[in-house]
Amino acid sequence: MKFTCEKYLLQAAVSTAARAAAVKSPNPVLEGLLLSAGDLVKITGYDLVKGIYTSFVADVSERGSIVLSAKLLDNIVRSLPDDIVTVSADGEMVRIFCGNADFSIMGSDADNYPELPAVVLEGSISLPQGTLKKMINQTVFAVSDNEARPVYTGELFVVENGCLTVVAVDGYRLALRREALESAVLDCRFIVPGSALSDLEKLCSDADEAVKIVLGAKHISFSVNNYVLITRRLEGEFLDYNKAVPSIFEHELTVNRAELLSAVDRVSLIIDDRLKNPLRCVFGDSRVTMHCVTAIGKGEDICRYNGDGGGLEIGFNNRYLQDALKAAPSEELIVCLNSASAPCVLMPADKNESFKYMILPVRLKA
Repeated sequence: MKFTCEKYLLQAAVSTAARAAAVKSPNPVLEGLLLSAGDLVKITGYDLVKGIYTSFVADVSERGSIVLSAKLLDNIVRSLPDDIVTVSADGEMVRIFCGNADFSIMGSDADNYPELPAVVLEGSISLPQGTLKKMINQTVFAVSDNEARPVYTGELFVVENGCLTVVAVDGYRLALRREALESAVLDCRFIVPGSALSDLEKLCSDADEAVKIVLGAKHISFSVNNYVLITRRLEGEFLDYNKAVPSIFEHELTVNRAELLSAVDRVSLIIDDRLKNPLRCVFGDSRVTMHCVTAIGKGEDICRYNGDGGGLEIGFNNRYLQDALKAAPSEELIVCLNSASAPCVLMPADKNESFKYMILPVRLKA
C-alpha cells in the first residue's frame, strides 16, 4: 500500500474516525484504524458498537490495507508540517513521511479487522445538520450513564405526523425537543446510544446541508458530508414520555432564562459536588428566593418573574437545573409547578411544544 495526499485531508479523516476506535480493548485491533487504499483512501474506526468511516481523494500508487494504532496515528499526523504526506506499507511496517519528518511504525493485518455491519434500508429521514446538532446538544445531557438500564443510555427518536421528537431520560430528569420535518416520511421510532450521538454532534455543522438517517433492523447510519457513522440500535421499552410529563399545573411562572440561570449559578458556588446539598427555592409572589447552606458557607439570591408560586419551597439538584436552563432554546420560559414533591417542568413561554425539560425535586430536610 502506498498513497500521497495533503496533510489536512489525512488529519481530518484520522481524527474523526479515531472517535470510533476503542480506547482500551482486549482485542488490540479495535484500538486501531483501518486504512484502505483503492480508487480512494478510506479510513475506518469501529469498536463493535459504533463505527465511523470516510473516504478522500489521494494519489494511490499501490493498493492495499493496514491497521494502525488510532492514538499513535492521530498524534503523528497532527505533528506533521503542513505539506504533502506519503504513507507506504511494506508488510506490517508502515512509513509516514512529510517534509523532514519521517516515522516508521508497526501495523497489523487488515484481515483481523472486523467488518462494519450492513444497514439494510427499512426507512430513511433527512433533516438539516444544524437542526439535528441543536436537538442533540439540547437533550444529550439527560442521557443516563447507568448501564443497569441500557435503554436509557440512549435517546428515543420518534417520527410522527411529520415531526421528529427526541427524548432523553435518566430517572431524575427528562429532556424533550421537537422539530417539524420538511419532507414527508414514514412514522417510526428508534433508540440511538448517547455515545454515538455525542460523536454525531461533532460531525454536524451549523449548515443547512442534510443529514441522511438510514434505519436498519439492528443498526442505523448517519451520513454527514463525507462521513458515515454507523451504530447499533438499543432495544427495550422506553419511558412513555407523554404520560410522564404533567400537563396541568397549579402555578405557571414566566421568567427570563438568562436571569434565572445567573442566580442559580451564583448560589451554586458554595455547593459541594461531593455532598450534593440541595438548592432550596421558595417560589413567592413575583420572585423566587434561592438559598443553600453548606460546610463551605451560605449563599442566597433572588430572581424575579411574572406570576405567583404560592410560597412553595422546593429542593433541586443545582446541576440538573443548570443543565436544563443552559440547554433551553428560548430566552423566555414558563416554570410549571404543582407541589414540593411533584416534577418541575420548563417550557417555552409561548407554549409551542418545541421543547420540555422535566426535573424531579429533591426531598428537603426540615
